[in-house]
Amino acid sequence: MIGSKILLVDDEVVFTKNMSRLLDARGYRTLAVNSGAEAIRALENGDFDVVVLDLKMPGMDGLTTLKEIRKLGLFTQTLMLTGHGSIDSALEAVKLGAYDYLTKPCEIDELVAKIEGAWDKKDGLHKQDIQEKIQKVVESPRDAFKLFAK
Repeated sequence: MIGSKILLVDDEVVFTKNMSRLLDARGYRTLAVNSGAEAIRALENGDFDVVVLDLKMPGMDGLTTLKEIRKLGLFTQTLMLTGHGSIDSALEAVKLGAYDYLTKPCEIDELVAKIEGAWDKKDGLHKQDIQEKIQKVVESPRDAFKLFAK
C-alpha cells in the first residue's frame, strides 16, 4: 500500500540508499539501517509495515534478526532479501515467519509486488486480531480493559 512504512536492513549502504530512493519515489516511507541490531532498535522505537531484511550480514545475520523481530510480537511482515540465495535458507526464513524471499539483484517492480503482498498479509492479521479482541469483549466485558491495554 502506498504510504506504507518500510524498514530496509542491509549491510550494503549503497544498496539501502538506492533502494530507499526508489521506494520513496513510489510513495513509500522508508528507513534504511545497516545491521540487525539497528533494525531491532528501529522496530522498538517505531511502527513499520514491512521489513526488507538481508540474509547475510556481519554480526547479527538476517535469520537471527528475524527471530528477534518475531519476539517483539509486532504486526510487521518480513521479506528476506539476499544475494546468497539457497533453497535451505529460504525455507528456514519462511519457517521462522518471513512472508517471502527474494534474491538480489531483483527488479524494483518485483520487490514492490512482494512488499504489497506482505502489507496485505499484515493488514489481514491486524484486522483478525481486532476481530478476536472484539469477540472477547462481547463474551466477557470485564476483561475488555486487559485486552486493549496490550
